[in-house]
Amino acid sequence: MQSTQIQLTPDGRQKLADELAWREGEHAKEITESIKTAKDFGDLSENAEYDAAKEEQARNEARCNEIRQILANAVIVDKAGVADAVSIGSTVVLQDGDTGKEMTFSIVGTTETNSLEHKISTESPVGAALLGHRKGDEVTVTSPNGSTRTYTVLSIERS
Repeated sequence: MQSTQIQLTPDGRQKLADELAWREGEHAKEITESIKTAKDFGDLSENAEYDAAKEEQARNEARCNEIRQILANAVIVDKAGVADAVSIGSTVVLQDGDTGKEMTFSIVGTTETNSLEHKISTESPVGAALLGHRKGDEVTVTSPNGSTRTYTVLSIERS
């Protein structure tokens, strides 16, 4: 099985490293305590607390493995070395061509996507369409359902 490279910002890499440290440390200890406490309840064959703790242990280990895999295959994109075009690590202010409404997005790697924080992936329709564009460019985005929208790039910043 060939691994796929994943692009991460330095902040995204740090968040994953912090999560891994928490999962391998504090959270793993909490789970171990839960298992130990559940064992004290007696018969394990009918012990819901034990089953739940073991399931959480499996989920935690699966997430640890996922994070390790991401970090092993991650390419860290340095924001400072990027030209004045939209790229991973850019914060972009756009104006909707139809409504005139302004919106701000941060362009991030796939694993850092968070719509509540306006972080969009380079693989999303808007993120992919914006890559390489500069301030003042008009960008047409085609959504998965086939509709199109046009945006104007008002500014590009590096954080």
